[in-house]
Amino acid sequence: MTATNLPTTVTENGLARYFKEAWSYPVLGAQEERTLAEKWRDEGDVDAAHALVTSHLRLVVKIAMGYRGYGLPVADLVSEGNIGLMKAVKKFEPERGFRLSTYAMWWIKAAITEYVLRSWSLVKMGTVAAQKKLFFSLRRHKQRLGIHDNGELNPDQAKRLSDELDVNQKDIVNMNRRLSSKDLSLNAPVGQDGDSTVEFQDQLEYEGASPEDNFADGEEKGLRHELLQEAIADLDERERHIFTERRLKDDPITLEELGQHYGISRERVRQLEARAFDKVQKAMTGAMAKLEEAAEDALLEDAAFAG
Repeated sequence: MTATNLPTTVTENGLARYFKEAWSYPVLGAQEERTLAEKWRDEGDVDAAHALVTSHLRLVVKIAMGYRGYGLPVADLVSEGNIGLMKAVKKFEPERGFRLSTYAMWWIKAAITEYVLRSWSLVKMGTVAAQKKLFFSLRRHKQRLGIHDNGELNPDQAKRLSDELDVNQKDIVNMNRRLSSKDLSLNAPVGQDGDSTVEFQDQLEYEGASPEDNFADGEEKGLRHELLQEAIADLDERERHIFTERRLKDDPITLEELGQHYGISRERVRQLEARAFDKVQKAMTGAMAKLEEAAEDALLEDAAFAG
């Protein structure tokens, strides 16, 4: 399976057309997806693999658009993401019970982030994990703290980010300068439309209000719901009842009412609720970590094979 199996070559001038075509492919149901995945894995059915890939092109676009702030061509981000998607399809094991979109998400992000890191020449500013983490998290934390991308950080902003990220202020300022210098390319003119200049960011618009745009989010929510139900099932009957009444109901029952129901104190109910919540949280975190680990192992295996 190669890039030639994709609908069209992704170019900056043809982004709108590519997005429209990507959104034209149907979203697969769970059973249909599993059947196609088994045909590809067991029989080498290329048509089945093609259907799996094209049905998830919109997921690649969704993820790629989240990286456009780094000033790199969206077409390149999408192309790299497509490579990650095709690798995910190749390694996908449907019997694990997860949907392809959940599994492919890790591959798509890995492919795109590696491309971003290569393009930014991280060797010049450090390749340690802390630098990479800061590179990809700084913009998000700036937005959360209401710090706009308007050039140089003032001392107060740098300190707030330093406290938030537990990173040296000097490192934050240096990283922000690199990111800000690249952000300017989003406003670079790419052509002329009559008397007005067309900027790069003007070409990044696409229709995302359709139900399909929420496909990936819905899949992840569905996975979390399944993991939650499995975690709750492992609780004993009393913990399960208390957790459900206190954490999952729109109108939670009071500690006192539950205490009267079980003949225990309010404080004991609170302790049982906290213990049940801790068990559920650990179970869900562990399950998600196993999924991510499986994807990372497959990535390492693929990289070793390619090397």
